[in-house]
Amino acid sequence: MTRPITAGVDGSDESLAALAWAAREAVRRGRPLRVVQAWEYEPHEALDGDRDTQARWAGEAVSAAARKAAERHPGLEVTADAVEGPVVDLLVAAAAAAELLVLGSRGHGPVVGFLLGSVGQQVIAEAARPVVLVRAGDKASAEVAGHEIVVGQQGGVEDSAAALGFAFETAAARGATVRAVRAWTLPPVFAYSPGSLKLLDDAGGPEPFERKALAEALQPWRDRFPDVHVVEHIEMGSAGQVLLSVAARAQLVVVGRRAHRTAVGARIGSVAHGVLHHAPCPVAVVPPA
Repeated sequence: MTRPITAGVDGSDESLAALAWAAREAVRRGRPLRVVQAWEYEPHEALDGDRDTQARWAGEAVSAAARKAAERHPGLEVTADAVEGPVVDLLVAAAAAAELLVLGSRGHGPVVGFLLGSVGQQVIAEAARPVVLVRAGDKASAEVAGHEIVVGQQGGVEDSAAALGFAFETAAARGATVRAVRAWTLPPVFAYSPGSLKLLDDAGGPEPFERKALAEALQPWRDRFPDVHVVEHIEMGSAGQVLLSVAARAQLVVVGRRAHRTAVGARIGSVAHGVLHHAPCPVAVVPPA
């Protein structure tokens, strides 16, 4: 079964931009597009209509959004679903059945639309597939203007494999360059062990060590996607700040996900959190393989 590209919509400008992004990506990847409107019945005086009426409104809205996507992309297979229930659960389930889930994001603040408060972070933290966040001002022109796919890499070969794989697949579909970013900082002196000191010495110092680590992590993906041009970017600084410093020339930023649970629910890592809020382009958050 071919997994679709799934877009969550709620009528907001952000979600409609997400739908447009998802439709273009579905065409590029040769996948069907699924449009989902998750909604919960709200028996409130300010809202007219019973459950059946609200279900009809949701169905009409998602069908209209799907028709618009189909009109823009003749030949694209498009389906539409209005599903009722807890929004987080519904979107996490939609992501599990998809190649990737695309949602709207306001940026420079909480993930919004029908994702209120911590809901957006919970969806990203719990989704089994990549989640892409798109702003209302997103334009297709950035995808054809030579802008790069920027991806963060950290740790060893396997630590960022899922994020690197997503970045290379996306770049191959778009004919884009991958800029692989590895940020590094000097740890406190007491953090060095004899073994780590020998590795640094063998590499010629911290920066050559980091450059070698990045090259080793990239090699499997260079072999798999030989036509994708790659820029290796090593810079001293925090990962979030370094990624944001190059995001201005990106058409997409890809980050890995490090989710953890707290007393108030699932939370994503600080790097993904910062990039989601401040990157000027769409951001893909990729769970570990």
